[in-house]
Amino acid sequence: MTDAPEVLTEIRGKAGIIILNRPKAMNALNHNMVGLMAKALKDYEDNDAVELVILQGAGERGLCAGGDIIALYNDARNDGVEGAKFWYDEYHLNLAISEYPKPYVALMAGIVLGGGIGVSAHGSHRIVTDNTRVGMPETGIGFVPDVGGSYLLSHAPDNLGIHLGLTGIHVGAPEAIAAEMADYYVPQDDLPALVDKLCETGSPDVIAEFARPAGEAFDGNLSEITAAYQADSVAEILEHLDATDSDWARDAANRIRRNSPTAVKVTLESIRRAATMSLAEALEEEYRVSNNMHREPDFVEGVRAQVVDKDRNPTWNPATLDDVSDESVAAIIGNLRDNRIPPLNLT
Repeated sequence: MTDAPEVLTEIRGKAGIIILNRPKAMNALNHNMVGLMAKALKDYEDNDAVELVILQGAGERGLCAGGDIIALYNDARNDGVEGAKFWYDEYHLNLAISEYPKPYVALMAGIVLGGGIGVSAHGSHRIVTDNTRVGMPETGIGFVPDVGGSYLLSHAPDNLGIHLGLTGIHVGAPEAIAAEMADYYVPQDDLPALVDKLCETGSPDVIAEFARPAGEAFDGNLSEITAAYQADSVAEILEHLDATDSDWARDAANRIRRNSPTAVKVTLESIRRAATMSLAEALEEEYRVSNNMHREPDFVEGVRAQVVDKDRNPTWNPATLDDVSDESVAAIIGNLRDNRIPPLNLT
């Protein structure tokens, strides 16, 4: 008995369907899946019978829980370059999705984190539903938002991208739409009928028949969030959050303080820099940052604490925001440190 393919493809009616198929791992994206997705997209692009593409995740838990963190952790511990090879192909895929010549409909049901954002939120039609939980949680494992995440977060209105990037919080459908990481809310029970209609018509216009108001985002705290993150530094943001007498602000401050100080500072700088970049330029910068952060002690320690040993008690190095110098942040964002790693060359 052979294992099922990690990416399933099917042409149904006028739609080319891609299903991420590692349900036991919440469809976490590995290098093989990136290649299979890229091939499927090229095949569908060249097939005149396919008028749109639909991305789904197998199982009930989510579209995609992110990249294969354990593989990246093992690679980092062995001073390897497999992570660089993965990101090289993954980021090319992210850009290809953003430039895809046919409608690309991503069903962002369930968990959609990190790499899951990369294969969905760059699409032309992004659908969230009742059980959607979207996030860029990288700062909690000593890493930074990538897969074009710096670009998406930098273009979110009302400082929502900074809030999501620094805290790593998971949010629902209204928040994803408010942060412009999704476009439509469709009730979960209506998703099968929507897929049938997309396949029948080959037109994303039918989404409007199923879309409904998503509801109020961020529990009505949008103006407070905007103000709190209007600051020049992480330290000043924390001061603003501490001065905001509300549960959401206390929760946000606690999340930021327990995340990697290096990752938090690099994330804020990356988001700000990406605001003036194209997606291709942001991905090139993320490629340098990802590879450099992969070699920082916080990545291995963060994955150990959150995923391997699960003690949820990482020992960050440096331990505090004050200990993370501007020079070290600039060095991480600067040139690739490992001469074994080729440049991304998207621009």
